[in-house]
Amino acid sequence: MRSGVIAKKVGMTRIYNDAGEHVPVTVLQMENCQVVAQRTQEKNGYTAVQLGVGLAKVKNTSKAMRGHFATASVEPKAKVAEFRVSADNMIDVGAEITVEHFVPGQKVDVTGTTIGKGFQGVIKRHHMGGGRATHGNSVSHRTHGSTGQRQDPGKVFKGKHMAGHMGDTRVTTQNVEIVSTDADRGLILIRGAVPGSKGAWILVRDAAKVALPANAPKPAAIRPVAAAAKNEAPATEGAE
Repeated sequence: MRSGVIAKKVGMTRIYNDAGEHVPVTVLQMENCQVVAQRTQEKNGYTAVQLGVGLAKVKNTSKAMRGHFATASVEPKAKVAEFRVSADNMIDVGAEITVEHFVPGQKVDVTGTTIGKGFQGVIKRHHMGGGRATHGNSVSHRTHGSTGQRQDPGKVFKGKHMAGHMGDTRVTTQNVEIVSTDADRGLILIRGAVPGSKGAWILVRDAAKVALPANAPKPAAIRPVAAAAKNEAPATEGAE
């Protein structure tokens, strides 16, 4: 079991395949996705890695979290999440995972928070048909019908479809396909829609119900330390 990644939802677009057919895709962007901490069987009772992405202002980070990031020698992160991994797929603290962690054609499970719709009626929320337009119906066009029975049982059962708050829930979509990845820009293109609004953080894991491709990197696709240090090092040549 490999680690997942945290990515930001950029939006949707479309690309064209070799047959000239357009494929709708959701674009996700990974921003400096690093391992912040490890969870081991000896210390925590399970094995997992804690990842952090994005950059957060130090003044907006709590003192406890500043110490947590300092222990890992990483900058404060905007989003932190844990992923269960097997012991042989543990990743070192401070390592940065790249988009090559997933391969084109691979199936993944994506988790996000759906767009909030506020308080909605039963037609929008549960796709009910509503009441009749005429023949004596004057105020019940978009209301639900009966919600219960008579004196027995004398109550409305829990879970009855009624008007209420819609959206803003945590949803996992399974077995969506990785169309392609862009290592230079840190982009992941996923076929179809992904739960969440633009700018939302999305968790992407290997599909639980589909076998992992043989060419998927293990334990993860990690950016070489030398290349990362070269990109982060300031240009001092010629300075006096």
